[in-house]
Amino acid sequence: MLLLAVSFAHAIDFPALTGRVVDQANVIPAPSRSAIEAKLDALEQKSSIQLVVATVNSLQGNDIETFANQLFRYWKLGEAKRNNGVLLLVAPKDRKVRIEVGYGLEGTLTDALSNVIITGAIVPRFKANDYAGGIERGVDGIISVLTTDAAEWQPRATIRTYDEQRRRYDPFAPLILLTIVYFVLRTMIAHARGGPRGWAGRGGAMFIPIGGGSSGSGWSGGGFSGGGFSGGGGSSGGGGASGSW
Repeated sequence: MLLLAVSFAHAIDFPALTGRVVDQANVIPAPSRSAIEAKLDALEQKSSIQLVVATVNSLQGNDIETFANQLFRYWKLGEAKRNNGVLLLVAPKDRKVRIEVGYGLEGTLTDALSNVIITGAIVPRFKANDYAGGIERGVDGIISVLTTDAAEWQPRATIRTYDEQRRRYDPFAPLILLTIVYFVLRTMIAHARGGPRGWAGRGGAMFIPIGGGSSGSGWSGGGFSGGGFSGGGGSSGGGGASGSW
């Protein structure tokens, strides 16, 4: 099975991992790219979590789940011992997006939270043809989940799933919110018993941006600055979520 997986990975023409942002589809303007890279660099410096953004010209006939998982493994995102990598993959021509999560972060950046970020923060901007804005807000949401101390979590924004075409709230929004509350409470209990790894930073409130225009996240620091960039040997088992628009 391992040989088949390696063979399949080589069958796909993957882009090279040239930095924290790989914009093969050329949909991220230079200023936005620099801002995103700075956030990704700050996250890795602060927590050792390796979050990479990639846009591709095509999924080459594959579903986005398969493509994202194989690309994650090909790039080996995150540390080998912690598997603490995350991939935000966008395929504009296929109108697909996915958050692929490394093994070590599946308990923090859960499938449910990944789905909320995609449907609430990313897809609304993509529908408005604002790929850079959607990607940046998606990055902000991922970083917020990964760096917020759950023991001191206080919601500052109501997470809503909104149907823009019908202009009414999704009836499943309360279920999504209850799912988030469940995972937050579970993490609070684990934190009280010693705390899970992966929650870096204290005192901040978890904020997942919803729709609207761009907004700052308060992160600073340099982005990718040469000298080579590579994954640390991490892997993913298919955790995360996908979306389309």
